[in-house]
Amino acid sequence: MPLLFSYGTLQQESVQMASFGRTLKGQPDRLPGWRREMVEIIDCEVFCLSGERFHPILVPGDADDEISGMVFEISEDELLRADAYEVADYKRIAAPLKSGLTAFVYVKA
Repeated sequence: MPLLFSYGTLQQESVQMASFGRTLKGQPDRLPGWRREMVEIIDCEVFCLSGERFHPILVPGDADDEISGMVFEISEDELLRADAYEVADYKRIAAPLKSGLTAFVYVKA
């Protein structure tokens, strides 16, 4: 089963229920080498689900930069649903986490 690292709205229960039909169980982790910026969401569906006009987005950072978030075990189908939720500003990559796990994460496209 794929792992998904979330540092933003995919941690919200309402977004999880709308996207996956369930709430996800996860554990805290950190993503080294990235820093957070904000992006304005103009997709009405995503804005309405999250209730937030501006969402965090990750860009490459320095070696001492780290992003806190949650890592979730999801199904292949749920990974495709997460792809559908994210707007064109994001792309999915696999990245190593501080715990030693490798997870998918959405970063700036």
